[in-house]
Amino acid sequence: MDFLKNLIPREYQEKISETCLNKNCLIVLPTGLGKTLIALMVTIERMKKFPGKKVLFLAPTKPLAEQHLIYFKKNLPELFGSLELFTGAVSAPKRKKIWDTGDIIFSTPQCIANDLKKKLYDLTEVCLLVEDEAHRCVKNYDYNFVSKVFQKESENPRIIGMTASPGSDFNKIKEICKNLSIEEVELRTRESPDVKKYLQELEFEKKVVELEKEFIEIRNILKRIFDEYTDELKIKNFLFGPINKFSLIELQRKIGVQISRNLSHPSSYFAISLVSQAIKLSHAIDLLETQTLESFQKYLKKLLAEGEARKSKGVTRLVNRDDFRLAYNKTSFLLEKGEEHPKVKEIIRAVRDEKNKSQNPKIIIFTQFRETANLISKNINKISGIKSKVFVGQAKKESGGLNQKEQKEIIDSFSSGETNVLCATCIAEEGLDIPEVDSVILYEPVSSAIRSIQRRGRTARLSKGKLIMLLTKGTRDEFAYYASRSREKKMEKSIKKIKEEMNSKNSKEKSKIQKSLF
Repeated sequence: MDFLKNLIPREYQEKISETCLNKNCLIVLPTGLGKTLIALMVTIERMKKFPGKKVLFLAPTKPLAEQHLIYFKKNLPELFGSLELFTGAVSAPKRKKIWDTGDIIFSTPQCIANDLKKKLYDLTEVCLLVEDEAHRCVKNYDYNFVSKVFQKESENPRIIGMTASPGSDFNKIKEICKNLSIEEVELRTRESPDVKKYLQELEFEKKVVELEKEFIEIRNILKRIFDEYTDELKIKNFLFGPINKFSLIELQRKIGVQISRNLSHPSSYFAISLVSQAIKLSHAIDLLETQTLESFQKYLKKLLAEGEARKSKGVTRLVNRDDFRLAYNKTSFLLEKGEEHPKVKEIIRAVRDEKNKSQNPKIIIFTQFRETANLISKNINKISGIKSKVFVGQAKKESGGLNQKEQKEIIDSFSSGETNVLCATCIAEEGLDIPEVDSVILYEPVSSAIRSIQRRGRTARLSKGKLIMLLTKGTRDEFAYYASRSREKKMEKSIKKIKEEMNSKNSKEKSKIQKSLF
């Protein structure tokens, strides 16, 4: 292709880019399979077709927008056009000036949406809008506002949405397509014939661990308290059907609304307290079953502190129970003995095995909680030759969050080989330019199809890769594992159905046009 430097597009990238040139298109392609190159190819063709027009490339975070800018700069000739990055840190008058002279603008949707609302500039001259991580194009996210304005103002509109997965819900995928006026969906998985030939083998290993007797004893104590609270809610006709954290949160919301509108029964205040404590117990049990003993104890300590501070009568009653104190004391005793969740022992074994196979392995360990990431990193750093760092999102410093500069330094350290294991939360799932790794280890399965696909996509692209998944037998881990598999299949069926609907609509419109000509 003209203007492309050092890149030879793959067959599926060329096919998808052709679709994008002719129709507004949603690209569904696993992480690492070159969505950005497709966007680059379409950008070149649109700017050749409409000289002097602009391209707007949106990504949900500043580091991700910057990453796309770097990719474009690396692979386009310097004289092709002026590439600019928009951030909120740049003053409005300066952004206006950059907009007037820039050819390809990279930004977050929030920044562009705010400028459009203030009428700082318009999108008349934009001939292509690219929205990365397009699964976010739902509800009131700024992607939708920008898309709406673009379709209204642009003289030559064309839209590309890009995602590793739009999710499994048919109505949600349809909503994304509606918000972006999508006319065609291009879906590829690792198994698609035109993709498969470019990928390396992905070895999958599922490691099932069982809770030890002492853990089960602690769980049983908390479960008895939980059952006592939920039985009381059933007796008082507040709770019906299956009992889980989601049904309890929904009940809490429902009672809260009734209380706020003065529609509640006097017993509602007692019921909402019971629900609140049941949710806390459910979370505690999840931590004990699927995370680490240390994070479980930390959560119990937090509840004890709340009880002592008398933040609520319900918490105070809960933590003053003899059985709750017994669970806490048993946990403290196990930690003093040096015990931990069997998953922690398994992950140390897995990292040691990978280190024995390769002098300098590259591994990402995914986990849901920061405390778990910290504990894993601390433990695996004791293995000779392992240099691990924790990679988490932004938050208050006291909770161990990393700002964008610190995140970039960790990725650079991982890219250079100075660090060879990242212990990461969901921040490492989406978009960021993290180099391909030899192994991905999932400390726990996730039920989301989007997140499962993103995590897997970190390995087995250019060389053989391995996916290791840990799950605790008889816990929510098993539900999450089977749920994500089911949702991925559902996603493919939903997209196929939407494609069929689009094709049917296009055929009808074509038929109408033909009839009108005769």
